[in-house]
Amino acid sequence: QESGGKSQQTGGSVTGSSPRPGTDKHGEDTPSKKKPGFKAAQEHDIPEDLDKVLENKVLERARDLYHVNMAVVEMRCLDGGDREGIVSQSVSSRSDLIPGVYEGGLKIWECTFDLMDYFSEARIQFTNKSVLDLGCGAGLLGIVALKGKAEKVHFQDYNSTVIDEITLPNVVANCVGDGNQAGDGKTREPPSKRAKKAECSPEALTKCRFFSGEWSEVSRLLLSSRKPFMEYDIIVTSETIYNPEYYGSLHDTLAQLLDKNGHVYLASKAHYFGVGGGIHLFEQFVKERNVFRTSIVKIIDKGLQRYIMEMVFKDSS
Repeated sequence: QESGGKSQQTGGSVTGSSPRPGTDKHGEDTPSKKKPGFKAAQEHDIPEDLDKVLENKVLERARDLYHVNMAVVEMRCLDGGDREGIVSQSVSSRSDLIPGVYEGGLKIWECTFDLMDYFSEARIQFTNKSVLDLGCGAGLLGIVALKGKAEKVHFQDYNSTVIDEITLPNVVANCVGDGNQAGDGKTREPPSKRAKKAECSPEALTKCRFFSGEWSEVSRLLLSSRKPFMEYDIIVTSETIYNPEYYGSLHDTLAQLLDKNGHVYLASKAHYFGVGGGIHLFEQFVKERNVFRTSIVKIIDKGLQRYIMEMVFKDSS
């Protein structure tokens, strides 16, 4: 259930809280009743040696953000750097989605950039907010929030390989100042001088936590952790509604983790061919659950129509 998980046919790839009404209670599932796609949750620590995180990585730039070159990461994973084996399976099956195995986080998908544009156009404020980048993939949306002076930013992806090899390095690369000082320092284009207000710092990493695993398992981990947990003011998620089988888990995770006055910003294509999901189907699903109000705040009418949806609790102020 991650930011890239789509069928090949979709196209568009680019480099301590009680459950709320309408959600499942924690602990109801037994091992024999786990849904397809179950993957246990784990938290990924930030290594003390940040240079190690960026070792053997090639950095590129997109929308003034650093991100690792995905092709280089894939080559390294094929050479034995992928404990999950998701890269070899993705390559052999020629698919960007293997349900329950690999959910697409090795790509950056176009709706991510749609949502970044919307944040700028709508002047969404992240200052002092707690933010979750759900199905983060490369983590660019969370990095935008971090640069916007969010109080905390958490990143989640289905695959641990994605967190370790892509998300965490991307966050580190945007927090060490000049990207040429990290790893082997290679960039596809020279880094431009950016205004200080747009810069992160190594200290910003103390605001971040990283998780992998299936959504309901990550939710359970957060809510049962000894670490204090406060619901998120903002949850951002891009191209995570491609598979209708995941709608219940996604909806319940949002309902459990979002603050009562929080906002969800979701980006999606109109329809994901070959998988069956899409914005209108998910909108109808949410309406039937009667927990959230939804509104389409932007339509991108280029090629396959794309949408930005905002979600808030029905009883929010």
